[in-house]
Amino acid sequence: MGYVIYSLEDDKEISRVINIILTKNGNEVVSFYDATSFFKAFDNIKPNMVLLDLMLPDMSGEDVLKRIRSDSANKNIEIIVVSAKNSIISKVDMLDLGADDYIAKPFEVLELISRVNAKKRRHEEDEVLKYKDLEIYPKKFEVKKNDKFISFTTNEFKILLYLIKNKDRVVSRDELFRAYWGTTKEDKPYESRVIDVHVKAIRDKLSSNKDEYIITLYGEGYRLKNE
Repeated sequence: MGYVIYSLEDDKEISRVINIILTKNGNEVVSFYDATSFFKAFDNIKPNMVLLDLMLPDMSGEDVLKRIRSDSANKNIEIIVVSAKNSIISKVDMLDLGADDYIAKPFEVLELISRVNAKKRRHEEDEVLKYKDLEIYPKKFEVKKNDKFISFTTNEFKILLYLIKNKDRVVSRDELFRAYWGTTKEDKPYESRVIDVHVKAIRDKLSSNKDEYIITLYGEGYRLKNE
């Protein structure tokens, strides 16, 4: 799953514009027209960002913001208010309630993209993935085990990162090539042993026990060992 944005906007035309431009910009955008449907999805799957209108049919945007921020588990979710209420008081009030940014309507498309990208970059820089005793820093291409850095080549890091992001399922060699090198056996011949060599190197660097982190399922691919 990529960077997920929930857009809570009751004006369907504005909602459509937001969805189109931010999807084209590489995000996964889900649109909602009321707070009820929004929270039904929000309580199930948390987004990385919320774009929040203040004038909604069933709940005020202020109350939506308060509800999100009332749970400390949501502290890393970026919230950008997008509203026709453009007075200084409205902006200050929303920022005081926990909004991370405020965009007044009507907005320029480039401004919206720029504000979203700025928040997204901060998320990517701060992102840390954890698996067992490993900490993976995608933006920095760094891996720590028990607070000690382990050196990986770029391709080794990419493979380990992909396996960790898909740790609950089997990943085939073809999928690894398609994800990072843009090709599969059908598209362009490759030596499947290349992946095997990289995986062996990853295993050797992580542990003397080759199956401690990565399991081989012969004929299928690789999967991380259950935590």
